[in-house]
Amino acid sequence: MLETVKYLMGSAGASGFGAKSTAEEVTEASPDLRSITAIITGATSGIGAETARVLAKRGARLVLPARNLKAAEETKARIAADFPGSHIIVLPLDLSSVSSVRSFASRFLSLRLPLHLLINNAGKFPHDLAISEDGIEMTFATNYLGHFLLTKLLLDKMVETARVTGIQGRIVNVSSNIHGWFSGDVIGYLDLITRKRIPYDATKAYALSKLANVLHTKELSERLKEMDANVTVNCVHPGVVRTRLTREREGFVTDLTFFLASKLVKTIPQAAATTCYVATHPNVAGASGKYFVDCNEASPSSLATNRHEAARLWRASEAMAEERPQRTGLGPDSLPPNRPDEM
Repeated sequence: MLETVKYLMGSAGASGFGAKSTAEEVTEASPDLRSITAIITGATSGIGAETARVLAKRGARLVLPARNLKAAEETKARIAADFPGSHIIVLPLDLSSVSSVRSFASRFLSLRLPLHLLINNAGKFPHDLAISEDGIEMTFATNYLGHFLLTKLLLDKMVETARVTGIQGRIVNVSSNIHGWFSGDVIGYLDLITRKRIPYDATKAYALSKLANVLHTKELSERLKEMDANVTVNCVHPGVVRTRLTREREGFVTDLTFFLASKLVKTIPQAAATTCYVATHPNVAGASGKYFVDCNEASPSSLATNRHEAARLWRASEAMAEERPQRTGLGPDSLPPNRPDEM
């Protein structure tokens, strides 16, 4: 009860920030990001667009991947109008497609730019079951698997950039507290819904994808430590905010829910604060494998901290993200053996 009251009042936590802090406020300690190159997925609207705007205000060079290039160019134009001289690059990317992710990574690497910051922000929450071109349930493919592969393909560049520049690289995975709504067998459930063997539950599928984001953070953090890489990875819950993520869920129930929860719903600048805090603030330097809520470290669900599940999901993800994945290879029995040296 006390924590709820503190939240509603916007009380600051140990970091000095809280639920009511904005992205601009939390980046005041890092006013000059001109030496930083950042990739931000899902930057055409909502939290991603605000994240991009604020980082551009602080001087960062931005790379905006997008499926809708027109929307991305409009975002670029808005930012450039506010901050003349901004350096923004738009490149095509469909996170639900393994081939598109690989193509984006190749295009970016061909630019020979450094990479200090990767913000895996994009997400979707559809009503109905859809299967990606690679045979994966669409919410999982977009919210998690595409980001898993994107991170994997760009990781060497981030490690190299950190070594050459001496600036610690940071990866930020945007998850949600809804990840705690999922319990059970992660890979087994994904297999069941992908093969249409059980009724599709959109909310559970979304929770699964967000749990996968946290598990990815945990496993990647351990691997980065083993590599002795000067790169960190952390996960954030942005808070409850009404963005285009809910555009497929418009209607009386959605409107009523947001009306009743209006005191808990953040503005977009507030929702982008935790992402920007973890991406830029000096206090987060060296922190890795953590979960942040309202710009403060928090505890994810118990399943999200399970190293066995994190490693198991990693192996399954590598199999699903192969250039020619086997569409029937999602079951636990089909997973490759665990190799301690795999990356």
